[in-house]
Amino acid sequence: MKKIYTLLAMLLTMMAGTTFSSCDWDDDDAIAYTLEGTWKGNMYVNTYYDGNTYYATATEITFLRDPYRYSSGDGYWVDYYSRAPWDYVANHIRWTVNYGRIHVYFVEEGTEMEIYNYRLNDDRFTGYIAEYDNDVEFSLYHVSSPNWSSYRWGYDAWYDDYYWSRETRGLAAEKPVRRIGK
Repeated sequence: MKKIYTLLAMLLTMMAGTTFSSCDWDDDDAIAYTLEGTWKGNMYVNTYYDGNTYYATATEITFLRDPYRYSSGDGYWVDYYSRAPWDYVANHIRWTVNYGRIHVYFVEEGTEMEIYNYRLNDDRFTGYIAEYDNDVEFSLYHVSSPNWSSYRWGYDAWYDDYYWSRETRGLAAEKPVRRIGK
């Protein structure tokens, strides 16, 4: 009987040790926790439209964590332009942190980008963003969250509900293409 109690005690001790070690945060979860919020700065985004290239003057990104899957979530990505036929391009995003790399999927455009080799703290977010084989350095700072319900998602057309159209600004009905690079 004493052997059974000894074995049972050893088994409980081993189970307690593995239970406590599984409570540690995964690195991806910790990155996602720090990433959550709104960031603003320059991502060096440009948009090709109707034979011209337009450069974004600022980018604002909000990362909202999924409450059930801590290393992923959704959010918003807005590129602001000053000399383009539109004021901004807004997209819903889905993002995931996987082995330290941040993968961003643009819902309206159906495109993806990857953020890697970055430094992230409560105030600054710097690193590199890759789209296909184009890598660009970026720098963002942490800001408070704006009222996202004021945006109409897609390309800001004056009278159109979703995409840029010929009727709204008198240009060709070609969809702008987002790219990164200086």
